[in-house]
Amino acid sequence: MEIKVLVDVKTKLGECPTWDTVRQRLFWVDIVDGRLFCCDEFGGNIRAWEVHKKIGSFALQENYNGAIVALEDGLYQLDFETGNLKFICNPEPDLPQNRLNDGRVDRQGRFVFGSMNRLEDGNTASLYRLDADYKIEKLENNINTSNSICWSPDGTKLYFADTWQGEIWSYDYDLETGQISNKTIFCKIDTSDGGSADGSTVDREGYLWNAKVYSGQLVRYRPDGQIDRIIEMPVKKITSAVFGGKNLDVLFVTSMSQPPLPRFPNDNQLRGSVFAIYGLGIQGIADARFMG
Repeated sequence: MEIKVLVDVKTKLGECPTWDTVRQRLFWVDIVDGRLFCCDEFGGNIRAWEVHKKIGSFALQENYNGAIVALEDGLYQLDFETGNLKFICNPEPDLPQNRLNDGRVDRQGRFVFGSMNRLEDGNTASLYRLDADYKIEKLENNINTSNSICWSPDGTKLYFADTWQGEIWSYDYDLETGQISNKTIFCKIDTSDGGSADGSTVDREGYLWNAKVYSGQLVRYRPDGQIDRIIEMPVKKITSAVFGGKNLDVLFVTSMSQPPLPRFPNDNQLRGSVFAIYGLGIQGIADARFMG
């Protein structure tokens, strides 16, 4: 196994790495700077789009040269050619203390995304699903910070975390309707080292990889929720991970250079980089595209 810096971009809050199998490019965001990036699998040919607002996550589109972007004040469509934004909706117009945060596309091409309370002073956030016809449904509420959205290989299990709760949960996920049910604790997070559950991805074997932010640990969990292995990353503030590359066998990991809360100290000089882990001998699952 070898860990390399793929791109030294010094993102203030890098997040939502997504591998585009069509373009063979890695996409990710800098939430704080309001930018969406992409590069090839070797870290070259970098391109960035400015959205001028905090961007929590995004969904590449199947039938449009662009993406649905979850900005701090709602969902927009970003045109990759022009850089123009088209407003879609704001699911929380009455909650100015919230902003949209983590999101992923399910196996059927629906965008599941969540919000967060940016003041961290209450569980005012929720989890939503955007269907291909652009209808939005609330799936869960009473959340502080939505995170770790990903699915089992067959798509019938949704994994989700509220960052500061010290747990990752699993739900039964209806493939036809996108409804969730039967919430259970998938795993407990050891927070004694200051770490918390951030972004996650699932590999082809059904194991979940979680970026344990503030601890620098990338943790692989078995399908039964037990820890399989832990990879110590070069920086403490890793944020999320995704498999990509031509054979979906490279694990890309995002990080942040500026902690959102003053109680977390600065990291080393590699903070904010995007990392690539080679030689794991494990393949991921191709990211789906939003079908709208």
